[in-house]
Amino acid sequence: MKKITIAIDGHSSCGKSTMAKDLAREVGYVYVDTGAMYRSVTLYALRNNLFNEDGSVKTAELEKEMPNIKISFKFNAEAGRPDTYLNGECVEKEIRSLEVSNHVSPIAAVPFVRSAMVAQQQQMGKDKGVVMDGRDIGTTVFPDAELKIFVTASAQVRAQRRFDELKAKGMPADFDDILKNVEERDYIDSHREVSPLRKADDAIELDNSNMTILEQKKWLLDHFMKCSEQ
Repeated sequence: MKKITIAIDGHSSCGKSTMAKDLAREVGYVYVDTGAMYRSVTLYALRNNLFNEDGSVKTAELEKEMPNIKISFKFNAEAGRPDTYLNGECVEKEIRSLEVSNHVSPIAAVPFVRSAMVAQQQQMGKDKGVVMDGRDIGTTVFPDAELKIFVTASAQVRAQRRFDELKAKGMPADFDDILKNVEERDYIDSHREVSPLRKADDAIELDNSNMTILEQKKWLLDHFMKCSEQ
């Protein structure tokens, strides 16, 4: 069975990360959460006052700070998944907050941020045997990936999932605020100039609005087996 690269793209809060993590664990591949990388840059920007009052990014200041932003992943045996580290600090919980969610799309639209993150992602996946999820993995990061999946679900379903996830973690959550955030991120992600969110021509689309995690897991594993045996 040959080693392949698996690119999972799609809208925010549609379960890409859960699918990707589960598949990577099941088949022994490396999992890279690219969304966590952009969220980490966003957290750094929030902590260092790199946003204007209107929510736009202070791009000149951020560009100067980019060499000081080091993102890495370390496997958490207890959780069974990698945790995200920003400059040596575990920020896995902080980067999932609604404040970070509300600011991540403008950060991800900045060309020099995308360029830096894409270079890191390509380096991480150069030896194949990797599952990567994000917005532009199949179109920009790994356009030659052997298996490309594009995941979507209705905005209401995605907002409910995000609401449930935050409540389960004991974090503050308001459904209407989350739905607004989901819809705004869809618009920004799809309309940015650099690497906009779009389905690659050779990607397989999955609408998981009415699927359980187990059903998604089986669907993805079936496609992986088919692709890696070719």
